[in-house]
Amino acid sequence: MKHVTIPQDRIGVLIGEGGETMREIESRADVRLDIDSDDGSVRVEKNGDPVRGLKAPEIVRAIGRGFAPDEALTLLEDDLMLFDLVDIDAAARNKNDLQRQKGRLIGENGRTRQLMEELTGANVVIYGTTLGIIGQPQQVETVRSAAEMILDGAPHGAVYSFLERKRNEMKQQGMEYHQFSG
Repeated sequence: MKHVTIPQDRIGVLIGEGGETMREIESRADVRLDIDSDDGSVRVEKNGDPVRGLKAPEIVRAIGRGFAPDEALTLLEDDLMLFDLVDIDAAARNKNDLQRQKGRLIGENGRTRQLMEELTGANVVIYGTTLGIIGQPQQVETVRSAAEMILDGAPHGAVYSFLERKRNEMKQQGMEYHQFSG
């Protein structure tokens, strides 16, 4: 059994319309969710497959950190799928700096966040004081590095170049891995 706490405003998303999302998580991850809507605590009890059960708290945390339920459920699609958080608040000196850092990560009209997703293939969400990432290990590491570059004050152009270079490296590795030899 594992306990996860999520923000009050995300409990409705976790439960879903008529409990639909909660039931889908329970059936696909083979767990039972006990949600306390007063304090945002969620108890996750494993029912069957322990590997799928280990992913369930991550799914709940991902939904709590701003991901849509269908994006969070992609964690079950592959054993290598990861959920990671970057703490924006740790890089900020005060509330104004926090807003500025979030603005830099989001970019004008959401362009920076969108490019992180497009160039890596990972899902990226900025919610509260965190940046959440769901993807393969290399995708998650690339987005984390790009976010840290932005939080450290790197120019957006340099970060975009870094993301494009990493995308080309990932493509190259993918081509070498699936190369036909006959």
